[in-house]
Amino acid sequence: MKLGIIGLPNVGKSTLFNSLTKSSVEMTNYPFSTTESNIGVAAVPDSRLDVLTQMNNSKKVVPATIEFVDIAGLVRGASSGQGLGNKFLAHIREVDALVHVVRCFDDQNVVHVDGGVDPLRDIETTDLELIFADLEAVEKRILRVSKAVKADKSLAKEALLLERLKVALEAGFMASSVQLDEEEAAIMRGGMNLLTGKPVLYAANVSEDELGQGAAQSTHLSALRDYAAAQGSSMFAVCAQIEYEMSQLPDDERKEFMAELGLAESGLDRLIATSYELLGLISFLTAGPKETRAWTITNGMKAVQAAGKIHSDIERGFIRAETVAYNDLISSGSYNAAKDKGLVRLEGKEYIIKDGDVLLFRFNV
Repeated sequence: MKLGIIGLPNVGKSTLFNSLTKSSVEMTNYPFSTTESNIGVAAVPDSRLDVLTQMNNSKKVVPATIEFVDIAGLVRGASSGQGLGNKFLAHIREVDALVHVVRCFDDQNVVHVDGGVDPLRDIETTDLELIFADLEAVEKRILRVSKAVKADKSLAKEALLLERLKVALEAGFMASSVQLDEEEAAIMRGGMNLLTGKPVLYAANVSEDELGQGAAQSTHLSALRDYAAAQGSSMFAVCAQIEYEMSQLPDDERKEFMAELGLAESGLDRLIATSYELLGLISFLTAGPKETRAWTITNGMKAVQAAGKIHSDIERGFIRAETVAYNDLISSGSYNAAKDKGLVRLEGKEYIIKDGDVLLFRFNV
């Protein structure tokens, strides 16, 4: 899973990226300090791994991970090459979903590329550049498909879809707003890769005073929350600077710091959890003396497909999956105890994996 962190220059993207990935990309108080896309990996927080590691005395623990891409700030005219332009629009095409960082705090010491803080204006600026870039891509594809459809009638459905997308984009709507049937959705996934067709999660970068109870007094945050709800998108508030400071602390000190701020969980944990929901992802678990690990799969995936996430040989030679729900395993105290209680099931290839399933795959090749 790859998420792109986007937004205007100087809204806190690189600070958030450094917090997530424990990286050290440049963070400055002027636009375009990020001139190349930075890529980093963040572990998915999962307290179940600690419990299973202790239960199995595992030598190694491997969490699921998310890849984040810190993409340089977009400005008006980016789709026609302004700012750092088309180069970074291309980077956005490579990701699965977007984390759109929106500045929601006022600070005279932090420069804003448009002169003042206005979350909805900033979103509009970024969205319009994505729309313009998609419109150009759709128009080029229409030219190709309109010629090819004369010889290949199977392209007729795509030709109609492209015209619908063009109408929506010209009207200022995102490609994601266009209702699709299953065949059209498959066409979209098959290579269009439109910027405005990607799921979006809004990250409201607020001041420390606006975390927790202070959020109720933020007019910027309130406006963004209403906008995200109207778009059917998720939104959460995060103080990128505080998250960065916490990411530099040892675990015990970080917990104390969070307690002082009245935070039950970090903004980064919420971001990752919400990203999982956004992309329809879940985790299954494997555990033993050598290793406890979380594996990321798409919700609805079958057991044989999940086996392939571990190794293609396991998928090819799949026999069955010994399966126990995490809560049943923990309440039983051990795998053998859960087995004695009849809580460990034998599932076949068609079994739909559930979040938190602890699996042992049997196979033969």
